[in-house]
Amino acid sequence: MALFRLGPSSDNATFIRGEGVYLRPPEMHDFETWAGLRERSRGFLTPWEPTWPGDDLTRTAFRRRLRRQAQEIENDEGYPFLIFREGDDVLVGGLTLGQIKRGVAQAATLGYWMGAPHAGKGFMSRAVRAAVTFAFATLRLHRIEAACLPNNDPSIRLLERCGFKREGHARAYLRINGIWQDHLLYALLESDPIPLRLPRRDKA
Repeated sequence: MALFRLGPSSDNATFIRGEGVYLRPPEMHDFETWAGLRERSRGFLTPWEPTWPGDDLTRTAFRRRLRRQAQEIENDEGYPFLIFREGDDVLVGGLTLGQIKRGVAQAATLGYWMGAPHAGKGFMSRAVRAAVTFAFATLRLHRIEAACLPNNDPSIRLLERCGFKREGHARAYLRINGIWQDHLLYALLESDPIPLRLPRRDKA
């Protein structure tokens, strides 16, 4: 994993390079590609996400999203990324290190989504591993937390392959698809061993 910055138009953007993928904060020119992938993936993502606002895929809403995310980065509260396939720069999904707590906690919450056409090809596992390295080495976090629905087997396998440990079961933890739903709680500490290489058969 490597961090790098690109030319003048992206002076304030942090880039993370992983194995076959790279991550960077979203920019306004990403709107059409982002909205198109999200729309094509609506049915695939709906069971695992909060209910989308009616205007979620509009340019205006995307601009608001960017302003909010820029403020979160400025305040060291969250770091959103889009995930691109290396080689042809195809957008495959998104990932966020959010709800950052400093002080005695030094923790963040990991969230992610994958576009339906790109699911099951290993991109998210590689993105999570790169983001984890960024979180510990650059953000100097101590703990990364994640939660997933108990029936989301691909997400469970993903987290466990990336070294996350299951810590508990939270009742009615998040409102997903309009319903308060239980979640499995996972966490990764900076001192935990992280698998050096993903299994060849990795499909998450």
